[in-house]
Amino acid sequence: MLKTRIIPLLLIKDGLLKKPLRFTERERTVSNAISQARVFESRQVDELILLDIGRPSTADQKSARSINSVIVKQIAEELTVPLTVGGGVRNIETFGQLVSAGAEKITINSGAIDRPEFITEAAKIFGTQCVVVSIDIKRHEDNSLEVYSHNGRVPTGLTPSDWARAAVGLGAGELLVNTIDCDGTMEGFDIDAIESITNVVKVPVIAAGGAGTPDDFVEVVKKAKVAAVSAGSIFFFRKITPLMVKEKMRDSGISVRIEGQYISSARDKSYFPDVY
Repeated sequence: MLKTRIIPLLLIKDGLLKKPLRFTERERTVSNAISQARVFESRQVDELILLDIGRPSTADQKSARSINSVIVKQIAEELTVPLTVGGGVRNIETFGQLVSAGAEKITINSGAIDRPEFITEAAKIFGTQCVVVSIDIKRHEDNSLEVYSHNGRVPTGLTPSDWARAAVGLGAGELLVNTIDCDGTMEGFDIDAIESITNVVKVPVIAAGGAGTPDDFVEVVKKAKVAAVSAGSIFFFRKITPLMVKEKMRDSGISVRIEGQYISSARDKSYFPDVY
């Protein structure tokens, strides 16, 4: 049986680890990204996702910049678990640079929406398993769902289910689904929004945006049938570790990877960063 993965999500801006609310509100500085990656490496996470949210919101490939490959290399050197990297990736050259820096998978979002054939180009060169398409979803007042690009700022007119089908058809091997309205709130996942994608694709789906308790992980896995859950705020701002989440999932009948004997108590204060 495949193990459900727990994947911390690190958002960086100007080299620092950040955590905004709903993508653009009340941005908080958490800690140094490299030191935090080192902490997660020691805490039985299955993978790590690193996204640069400080890039310009532009579709112009000449003026847009991608995540710094030097930072990627520094973080990759701290890890034995797979690292997924994204942020402003719009061409094969950048894709390859990040793979060379140590990323095992690359997530693409706006670059794929603006030029869908980019997904196919990357999949042909690096393999579908290396291509993760990130889908940011916003729920409107009439309860409809729409995909947004450029860090949640630009409406695309695409429905999540249609874009998910298209992305997989073009070569995406995995999807990272984040619901903008829930992001950073720690109030739970938008299960229906995530299900709108898991119901129409067969590739692994990673749910992100809203985890506030270990029960939230259990709910999204059981109801939306996701292959992995990614989260940030719950690990940064509440005294909950990835192992605590895994233990709750295991006790709820979900298959997870737990190796060795690790402290899962909130008294392990070395885990928790200073937030300022």
